[in-house]
Amino acid sequence: MTPYKVLIVDDHFVVREGLKLILETSEKFQIVGEAQNGQEAINLIDEVLPDVILMDLNMPVMSGLEAIKILKSKNCPIPVIILTTYNEDEMMITGLASGAKGYLLKDTSRDNLFRHIESAVRGETLLSTDVMARVLSARESQPEEPLLTEKEVYILQCVARGFKSKEIAIDVGISERTVKAHLTNIYNKLGVDSRSLAVFTALERGILHI
Repeated sequence: MTPYKVLIVDDHFVVREGLKLILETSEKFQIVGEAQNGQEAINLIDEVLPDVILMDLNMPVMSGLEAIKILKSKNCPIPVIILTTYNEDEMMITGLASGAKGYLLKDTSRDNLFRHIESAVRGETLLSTDVMARVLSARESQPEEPLLTEKEVYILQCVARGFKSKEIAIDVGISERTVKAHLTNIYNKLGVDSRSLAVFTALERGILHI
């Protein structure tokens, strides 16, 4: 198989070298570029055409969060995984809501890093139960009145657990087309355009409980 092309963005040389050593232990990944800040990363993208970006948060010139927001505003299809030392709920929520496909701490395991990269390249958001729990605990405001029907909430719970449309259809006893119609209604009600944002918006507003 063709290896996934990875762009590493971190202002610390030692961290970049460490990530390269880890990724090079697998034939699934190829490092195509390195950047020391968000601005360098944005400038490099068209040149190296990565399949996925590993992005630190706190960097000079332009932070990872700023870069992620800019990429989202440009409708850049390349998935970003935040890889940081900052174990802060607000940063995590902001990064994920801005479009990141994952949030990992730099002490994560090799296998977990690989799983997140592969999921991101497939267009999926891989989130641990711990991350979801922290999103909930970080939002202590009173939940708004539910906008979704019971069935829509159940479907969104299935989405949050990683179920595909076909699997949800079998579980609920409806057609896959009907599942997709429900998802479209959910997106419209929550004002989002993706599964991951639908899950996070519903979590933040107290509609969804994992």
